[in-house]
Amino acid sequence: MNTQHAFAAHWHGGFEEAALQAWAEELRAKLPAPRVTLGLVFMAPRFFPNAKETLEILRVHARIPLLLGCSSQGLIANATEIEEDAGLVVALYDLPGAELKAVRFTNQQVEEASNAAHWHAALGMSPKPRAGWLAFADPFSLDGEKWLKQWNEAYPGQPILGGLASGDAAERATQVYLNGEVFEDGGVALSVGGEVRLCGMISQGCTPIGETWTITQAERNIIAQLGNRPAYQRLIEAFEQLSPEAQAKAKGNLFVGLVINEYLEEFHRGDFLIRNLLGGDPTSGAIAVGALPRLGQTLQFQRRDADAATEDMAAMLDRTQRDLAGSEVLGGVLCCCNGRGRGLFRESSHDARMVQERLGPLGLTGFFCNGEIGPVGAKNFLHGYTAALALFVRQLPR
Repeated sequence: MNTQHAFAAHWHGGFEEAALQAWAEELRAKLPAPRVTLGLVFMAPRFFPNAKETLEILRVHARIPLLLGCSSQGLIANATEIEEDAGLVVALYDLPGAELKAVRFTNQQVEEASNAAHWHAALGMSPKPRAGWLAFADPFSLDGEKWLKQWNEAYPGQPILGGLASGDAAERATQVYLNGEVFEDGGVALSVGGEVRLCGMISQGCTPIGETWTITQAERNIIAQLGNRPAYQRLIEAFEQLSPEAQAKAKGNLFVGLVINEYLEEFHRGDFLIRNLLGGDPTSGAIAVGALPRLGQTLQFQRRDADAATEDMAAMLDRTQRDLAGSEVLGGVLCCCNGRGRGLFRESSHDARMVQERLGPLGLTGFFCNGEIGPVGAKNFLHGYTAALALFVRQLPR
């Protein structure tokens, strides 16, 4: 992998205009590529009062023609996750042959959108093959589920990767950034196309348990039967197949995985959308889930803990590495759930380090999210406890 097309760095201090100017110039000088195509910035809440000035300093002194990002309590730079007193991180990318367009969108647009053509006109963007989106949004003002459903229809088959900003939880305040503008609602997104593709992966932090079953009786979020037997009984069977040690870890950490594409011949890790298992009733035999499953959909129970999350991350990175054979990774963006990090793994920089070990060395930036965005199958969803990795990739000459 070639690292010359991206460089990421972490600023530990506060807002100091002269020092930030010098740092931005030094950062630009460290990118050996001919030019900067794109800059990404993620800032801790203590920069809120000076966010606009900070953006202007970065744009001018690091010579960034297109800059976007958002706020977060925790930041990522290369192989390091900074979860406390985070400062800011900046990544500069040289993406030769890329066609990039940044857009701003709001919840009002989501509410007004009546069809796919509405979004094409609002954004000035028609669907393009092989394009993808990198998106950052405010979790409090935007109906993320509704927005993603609309964009899945407006831009079918295009991956959307990114995350929901975090900030001052007590104030329910976040920021999203586009060039020199600071927004406290809605979101920003970057369309990536041309000779550069936006590829990625979602690690949902779960390991499947038991067998796959077809949903044979369900109403709204209540599943009565799996494979023509009580769903609760299928859950008990899956749990009892685990070792005593795994059973202890699974208590309170069981989820369901729902297959999105039923046309696959076999179902593997990454083919399932993970959703909460809300409860089960041994009397009726039904289970309640945090989704609206459909009859005929395939389900498999899942276990989530630190070991399962590590196993899933490794498997998805290995799969990504195989899928990218013959391609060059120009740089990356890692969006991790606030529920991961040291709190889950009991160690620092778990996810960022795994990305570098398998795909690096590469310029990598990112942040800890209030929700992660990424595809399962051909559709994009909001996730939790997830690591969403977006990669700028170009095909190597044959």
